[in-house]
Amino acid sequence: DQGGTAAMAIRNEEKAQTLYRILDSSSFYRGTAHPDHRSRMNVTWVLPTEELNALFLKEALANGLYALKGPKVVGGIRASIYNAVPLKACQKLAEFMREFERTRG
Repeated sequence: DQGGTAAMAIRNEEKAQTLYRILDSSSFYRGTAHPDHRSRMNVTWVLPTEELNALFLKEALANGLYALKGPKVVGGIRASIYNAVPLKACQKLAEFMREFERTRG
């Protein structure tokens, strides 16, 4: 009913590109995965300082954006956008990222 795995792959690519477009056009955010090895399920990035990483996480949480803290080994930010995550959630995160960069960048 939802288009099967082919449709799911298209939706997942759209979700990932919603975030990667911001990373690719920003000098404020830096993606941690090489473009040739990016994941459609986990989008990772860092901000210019650890203090900004922490502030981003704090303000994201206050805006209803949860579980964005990157793994201890890598740090930074990780958006896990698995199959159940709707495009709308990625768009909300993208809007937050643009506003955070505008006010803090």
